[in-house]
Order: sequence, then structure tokens, then C-alpha cells
Amino acid sequence: MEGGPHKAAKTEFTECWKTSWKTPYIMRLAFSAGIGGLLFGYDTGVISGALLYIRDDFKSVDKHTWLQETIVSMAVAGAIFGAGFGGWLNDKYGRRKSILLADILFFVGAIVMALAPLPWVIIIGRVLVGLGVGMASMTSPLYISEASPARIRGALVSTNGLLITGGQFLSYLINLAFTRTKGTWRWMLGVASIPALVQFILMLSLPESPRWLYRADKKDEARAILEKIYPAHEVEDEMKALAESIEIEKADAEFLGDGMISKVKSAWNNTVVRRGLYAGITVQVAQQFVGINTVMYYSPTIVQLAGFASNKTALALSLITSGLNALGSIVSMCFVDRYGRRRLMIVSMFGIITCLVILSVLFMQASSHAPRVSAFESNHFGSNSTCSAFLKAPASSSWNCMSCLQASKDCAFCSNGGNKYHPGACLALNDNVKGLCRSERREWYTKGCPSRFGFFAVMVLGLYIISYSPGMGTAPWIVNSEIYPLRYRGVGGGIAAVSNWVSNLIVSESFLSLTEAIGSAGTFLLFAGFSTIGLVAIYFLVPETKGLQFEEVEKMLQKGYKPKFFRKKTVEKSAANQKCCCILQLMDILNYL
Repeated sequence: MEGGPHKAAKTEFTECWKTSWKTPYIMRLAFSAGIGGLLFGYDTGVISGALLYIRDDFKSVDKHTWLQETIVSMAVAGAIFGAGFGGWLNDKYGRRKSILLADILFFVGAIVMALAPLPWVIIIGRVLVGLGVGMASMTSPLYISEASPARIRGALVSTNGLLITGGQFLSYLINLAFTRTKGTWRWMLGVASIPALVQFILMLSLPESPRWLYRADKKDEARAILEKIYPAHEVEDEMKALAESIEIEKADAEFLGDGMISKVKSAWNNTVVRRGLYAGITVQVAQQFVGINTVMYYSPTIVQLAGFASNKTALALSLITSGLNALGSIVSMCFVDRYGRRRLMIVSMFGIITCLVILSVLFMQASSHAPRVSAFESNHFGSNSTCSAFLKAPASSSWNCMSCLQASKDCAFCSNGGNKYHPGACLALNDNVKGLCRSERREWYTKGCPSRFGFFAVMVLGLYIISYSPGMGTAPWIVNSEIYPLRYRGVGGGIAAVSNWVSNLIVSESFLSLTEAIGSAGTFLLFAGFSTIGLVAIYFLVPETKGLQFEEVEKMLQKGYKPKFFRKKTVEKSAANQKCCCILQLMDILNYL
């Protein structure tokens, strides 16, 4: 499990249901630990909607893009450290205690955010939650995999993955539910404390992982837990399997060294592992640089950029993207073993690039066809209500809505009262003027402009998620669980996971700044460029691992992987060279005669 999620076959899910029905204790273990996956998904998804209302309550957040990005991305930064710290804590004190500590971090972080009087307090809460996310991301599936029967392990761990996407979907529902409640974002962020508290209580009554207990020389306790999980005639076999596994692990530790640096050096100096890392890191970095987490973290903001002014409408439309992401995870489980990881990722990337290019064109058209700014409409609310940048501009007659929003962070666009696509007003951005605009049943825009292209942009955003989720959403984790030799799987998977989190941090910390610097169209086009580079890298560096034993993967990497098309060329070239050699030898013989 250290390298990524364990995949499950359809028969495994059937067996899982039968076994869980006969032994409810197994489902209790898996469900209790799986709440960590739900919290992981919830806390990464909830900020997308909460950010809309945090901007309304704190003007400093609304005016400073870097502050919005920091609030979002600090959870990712915390997760990087949480995953690293969680790995050490798992080995030192056990999986159960790690989950309990993650719950405490989730609970405290949620309460801190809900009661935050200032933006920097929200950031502290996000860091605490991020630490919990990082620990839960590796500890929950590890606990489930070690505390469940081998024959249904894949199904139970895959359920944890579904709970992550389910948690993201739940966060959007909760966001939508609290849109008209006083304290909106505080409730959205604070609700996460409830499942954290529930999991904490449940985990107090559950045992430690039998594998960790055996490793800590608590063999009797490990046996007692295995007796609750396995039929009586299988317990002894499982104890022997645990003993063999621990011996192999100790041998690996002696071979690789105790320190992380020595393990990384050993991995990098091994040709097979190094080539595996090329593939593993490539797919993890590509997964983030297609821009997926800009959609998951900022989807309501993107919907507003597409021309939907209402926070509630933006949240409702964003619910579609989250739902499609969860659905895509189920689709992936059905097709990843049938069509292969490499093929799914390549097809997925083609779909992603197409959607990003179309989104770029749509945002470009929306910007160029934005409603014009009318001096009459602007003066309608009084000269003191008009944006000062518009009044001072020498060529304000040529302004449109986008010109108004880009001219100054103190400007907003108030749509035309009769038709929102007709010329509107460029007004000062403050609550009094906003009230005047809305009192006449006009729409107030601060991020995007009224656009006939908005609905199409949301549709393409949905297609983007459909393209991403079944391929690039899940396949990179499966590749990383299969690409490394057994001895190096923990190290290789850890390095690739860190590259994923760091890429996530870079993308989430820079998205809004990019939209301000080069516009929404330019930003999506940039991601299309990154995706194209990722597609080329996947084509040349990532082999197909479907149906291969670990030894077969190792042999393939030892030879050096080449795409099928180039292997044919190499074979043809080799055959041509052999023919030339034969002809030359024949000519030499004839000359001799």
C-alpha cells in the first residue's frame, strides 16, 4: 500500500460483500478507518465554496489574490509534512494512534477555522487540517489493508478511495446547504469536526493493526485480532505469512539502510528503480499539471469567471464537476484492468488537452464579447458610485466589462437592468454600491462578466472531468504501485507521492495569480501546454504494467522501455543492417573467387 492504492477485481467486491456480511467486525474496521478518507476528501473540497463567502466577509482576502491562494494551498503544504511525519509515526507508534492524532488535527483545525476572527487564523486552521489530511492519506488505507483478509483487501482499500471522492462531493452539498445560513463559510468549514469526532470515538474501541503488533513483538495480540478476522483454520497460515513478511522487511531495511537519504541514494543508483521513478514521477507530476486541482479547489470561482455572478449558482454548477469526478472513479475501477493503465492515461490526456483548448477559446470569446460600459449607466448611480479608474481613463468610451474588472481591484460591473448582455455600469467596489446595484435587481460582477458562452464553458468543464477521472485520476497511483521492485516499492512510491503533493502546491498557489496576469483563457491554454508535455513524457517513459508480474516489469525496465512504434523501427533497422552485412560478405566472397 505504500506505493498507492491496491486495485480490486469485480469478484473481489462480491467476495467482500459476502465476507463482511458473515463477519461484520471486518466492515466495522474498514468503515471506521475509511472515515479518514471521507475527511480527506471533504477538507480538500470544502474550501472551494467557503472561499466565496470568506471573500465577502474579509475585504483583504477579496482584494489580495495571494491571500486567497494561501488559504487554499496551505492545506496542501500541511499535507506534505503530514505525510512525511505520518510515515514515521506509523512505524513508531502504530496505525491506530496515527489515525487518532489525525482526527485531533482535523477537529482542532475545523474549530479554529470556524471561529477565525481574521484571515491568518483561517490559514493556521488550514495548516492543521492539512497535517491531518497528509496523515490520513497514507494511514487509513494502510490500516485497512493490514486489518482485512487478503482475498477482499483490494475491494476494501478501493472503498477508501471512493470515500475520498465521496467526501469531495459531500463538501459541495454541504456548501450548497449553508448558502443562506448566517455564518455560511464558518459552518461549511466547521462541519468537518463532526466526522472527525465520530472516527475518534470509533477508533478508541478498535485494535491496532495486527501487522504492526507482530512487528512490535506483540504476537499474542496480533493472533487475537486475526482470529476475529479470519476463519479458525486460516489463522495459523496468516501468522506464518506475517512472520515471512516481517523477515523480508527487516532484510530490506538492512540492504537499503535506515536513513531516508541512504534509501533514496540506493534507489537512484539502481537502474531499474531509476527508470521506474522516471515513469512514476512523470505520471504524478502530469496528474497535477493538467490543472485538476484548480478545478477542485476553485471550481465555483471558475464558474463565476465564466459569467455566473451568484455564489449559490456557482456552487450548484460546481456540484456537477464533483459528482462526475466520483463517477469517474467507479468507471476507472471497471476499465483499468481491461484496457490498461498506459492506454487509459494517453486517451485521458487527449481528452484533457482538447477540453482545455476549448475552454481557452470560450473564455477568450467571453472576454472579447463582454458587455460594454456605458457612461450613462455608470452615472445613473451617482458620480461618487462610479469607479475612479473609469472616470480617469482617457479612452473610457471603449471600455467593456472586462476592461472595468481588470483596470482596478476597486472596480466592479453592475449589469444592465433590462438585459444583462446590454451595456452596464463600472462602479466602485464596496458594500453600499453593491446594495444599490442589487436593489434594482441587477447582477453584480467582480470576477467574470455576463456571457452567452458561460453555459458552454461549464459543459466543457464537465467533459474535462469526465476525461480526467477514469484515466489520469486513478491510473498514476496504480502505476506507482506496480512499477518498482518489491524491495524499493515504499521508497519509490514515497518519492512519487511527494512529487504529486509538491506539484499540487505549485498549481494551487499560482492559479488565481495566473488568471490575473494572463487571463482565464491564457491560463487554461498554459495548462493545455503542460498537458501536451505530459502526454509526450507518458508516451516515451511509461510502460504498460497491466497483467505483468513484478518480475516481468523489472526485466522490462532492465532492458529499457521503448514505445511499440519505435521498437518496430529499431527491429527494421537491425534487419536492414543484417541484410547489408550479408550483401557485403557475399561481395567479398565473389571478389575472392
